[in-house]
Amino acid sequence: MTQQPRRFEAKNVMVTGAGTGFGSRLAKQAASEGAKTVVVHYRSSDAGARATAAAVKELGSEALLIQGDISIAANVERMVHEVYDALGSLDVLVNNVGDMAVEQQSWREVTEELIDRVLAVDIKGTMLMVHHFGGRMLEAQCGAIVNIGSTVIVRGSPRAPQYAAGKYGILGITKSYAKAFGPYVRVNTFAPGFMETEALLARQDWSSGRGEKVASETPAGRIPKPEELAAAALYLATDEAHHITGSYMICDGGYSMLGA
Repeated sequence: MTQQPRRFEAKNVMVTGAGTGFGSRLAKQAASEGAKTVVVHYRSSDAGARATAAAVKELGSEALLIQGDISIAANVERMVHEVYDALGSLDVLVNNVGDMAVEQQSWREVTEELIDRVLAVDIKGTMLMVHHFGGRMLEAQCGAIVNIGSTVIVRGSPRAPQYAAGKYGILGITKSYAKAFGPYVRVNTFAPGFMETEALLARQDWSSGRGEKVASETPAGRIPKPEELAAAALYLATDEAHHITGSYMICDGGYSMLGA
């Protein structure tokens, strides 16, 4: 068995939306790579977050559970105080929370409520997290932030245009704060393609042939599981990526490659 690198030795790492899906996998990956403490954030997935925290502890890290809605400024400000009161510092923030409007099958189903809901999380929530936690990192003159985006920044989303708009917005947040926080705090976007998460597998279009079509159009030939991409996402927060900021990294098996 290949031994995991210890890229987060003695560091405190926070992952939002860590109660389910990719967020849970990211939290476990950080723990497996030596994180001192993993902050497991969740909004409503209490049971999932506790399961993630238990797994983090089994992997040798401390776990701190934090609940809050990232689209509400007062919640984010409270979470900042809770994290820093408990740990004293935060080295890595992974903004994983996003809203894909999974129940939506077509652009024809766009409603004002769905637009507001998705953009409140993907743009407003991400910005609040970067602004408040990143500001504290800047005071300490060190830290790395990874915003989880999507390859819809390249291809768009005819299914849910507001989702594509939200992920495009994350690029603007990433570039703006990378400039504002430099040279002390790095801010990047990790843009995965499709992953076999519970949310994706539950989508009606995915089970009705979309999954097979996407796999056939992917040069890598298949759709990966979240655990296959977690280490790549966290790379942007490591010392190895010290000269990467204000950028985005696509990890989609070549699905978005021009001319593929």
